[in-house]
Amino acid sequence: MTSMISLQNVTRLYGTVLGVNDISLELPCGAWGLLGPNGAGKSTLLNLLIGQLKPTRGRVEVLGMQPRNNAALMRRMGFCPGFEGVYASVSGLDWVTFLLQMQGRSTAAARRRAIECMEQVGMQESMGRPIASYSRGMRQRTKLAQAISHEPELLILDEPFSGLDPIGRSQMTDLLRSWIREGRSIVIASHVLHEIEALTQSFLLISGGRLLASGTSEEVHELLYQVPMELHLRCTKARRIAALVLETGLADSVTIQPSPVIHSEHGSSCDLLRISTRSAEPLASALMNWIPAEQVTVLEFRTADDSLQSLFNSLMKIHRGEL
Repeated sequence: MTSMISLQNVTRLYGTVLGVNDISLELPCGAWGLLGPNGAGKSTLLNLLIGQLKPTRGRVEVLGMQPRNNAALMRRMGFCPGFEGVYASVSGLDWVTFLLQMQGRSTAAARRRAIECMEQVGMQESMGRPIASYSRGMRQRTKLAQAISHEPELLILDEPFSGLDPIGRSQMTDLLRSWIREGRSIVIASHVLHEIEALTQSFLLISGGRLLASGTSEEVHELLYQVPMELHLRCTKARRIAALVLETGLADSVTIQPSPVIHSEHGSSCDLLRISTRSAEPLASALMNWIPAEQVTVLEFRTADDSLQSLFNSLMKIHRGEL
């Protein structure tokens, strides 16, 4: 069976700068999230998939075809770019209509479908206004309307939630969930885990132009607890917990930040423990045993870095053989 997307040792150079570096993967049809920090190579990879860029070396196939200058493949794919590549002087409705006409639809059929799609993305009140008057979120909605307008098999989205307010994010999430339920395929790039997690449980992690890992949402969260990180624990009996952590060798270092906060029930302070560890999973398991055994009250327990940057940094070090 032909893969939806196949990359074989794909590298893309911009002069001496690496956009993507020796990526090989096979993706079946379905919903996939491409996750990585800004500048990770996500947009470069997506532009290789749509044929906007040609690989410096390696081979790219999408739906069994090479995407570069392939009009037949473009009719089967929809693309929502991250950049603002729209004509500011025309209305959103006219822009989507024109793109449908370029796909071969008659003027009347293109107009009907464009209206339907603009309504679908919540632009029914503003579709006749010039794009120049749109907010960033409205332009995002319009770009999504053109991407889905020709009913492609595969939808490729580059940071589609950027610029949307909470209501817009919710509406776009619902729309994309419906798209996926209909059995259509999607690749969505984002640097925010929960945006992708709301749509799919299948992830590709990219950083520094390298494909670092792939897996389900559960496996990504598990990775977070298998790389070096700093944990913050605000609790009573902080010195006792710090002693246990150091005695068992589960942390590289522990510091205690005294707090003026007094727990009303126990009458003791809730100090902040900063725990640096190479693997948080066994440490977290041990803490879950110590906390009830020592009758510790916990006010806060979190990672120091709530973003995924620490995970990507650690995975890059693993790839370089530094960990």
